[in-house]
Amino acid sequence: MVTPDPSHALSFGAGAAGYAAVRPTYPAQAVDWLLEGLTGSFGERRLRAADVGAGAGALTARLVERGLEVVAVDPDAQMLAQLHADVPGVPTFVGTGEQLPLPDASLDLVVLAQAWHWVDPERASTEVGRVLAPGGRLGLLWNRRDESEPWVAALGDLLAPAPHMAQRSEEPQIGAPLVDAERLTTDRWTHDLSPEDVVGLAASRSYVMTAEPAERRRVLDEVRQLLATHPDTAGRETVPVPYTTTCWRARRA
Repeated sequence: MVTPDPSHALSFGAGAAGYAAVRPTYPAQAVDWLLEGLTGSFGERRLRAADVGAGAGALTARLVERGLEVVAVDPDAQMLAQLHADVPGVPTFVGTGEQLPLPDASLDLVVLAQAWHWVDPERASTEVGRVLAPGGRLGLLWNRRDESEPWVAALGDLLAPAPHMAQRSEEPQIGAPLVDAERLTTDRWTHDLSPEDVVGLAASRSYVMTAEPAERRRVLDEVRQLLATHPDTAGRETVPVPYTTTCWRARRA
């Protein structure tokens, strides 16, 4: 299995505002499935959740909208500063999936969106198990562009592959004390962006953000050229970017 470069996981903060502006949220179908059966399992109180690897708070906001009591954890303080701006009132902590600054058995739900592929899964499973109450849940999510669309496949060809992400989202390693792992892939949905925001989406990838300036310019120029010339995107003011979301959930024994 390919080991991700940990420096790439800390590359997003320098472009936090741009990242937040173009990255997609998570569909209601995915959030519904992650919360299914939890409501009422812990009495009448609000469910307590931690969004780990929260970034600028795309999933944090969805959990707050559902009435959960949420804290956000991320290794990058700059991303947490953006989260404060976008999702005010949520407590934030610098930390990682392997080292959570949270008390034992204090949570009903821990979620990692676009983040489990950055962690050591054995250590993170143990640490998530520590902070979850018995019967609590781990939820993992990955948004994936639907490359059955020809222009989206061409976009994927221009961007450096992330094999560690593909491997770890297809069959993520989830260890003790987390059990009964289940998977869901959502229906297709779209995230509407301007062509230049699609370029910004490409620019928000860790590989592009950490590339040498000349390489970064080359990649982004090629994305612009694709959007300007492909018959499915040329001349459009808004480009619907198609996605599905792969979700996993597991129970704290």
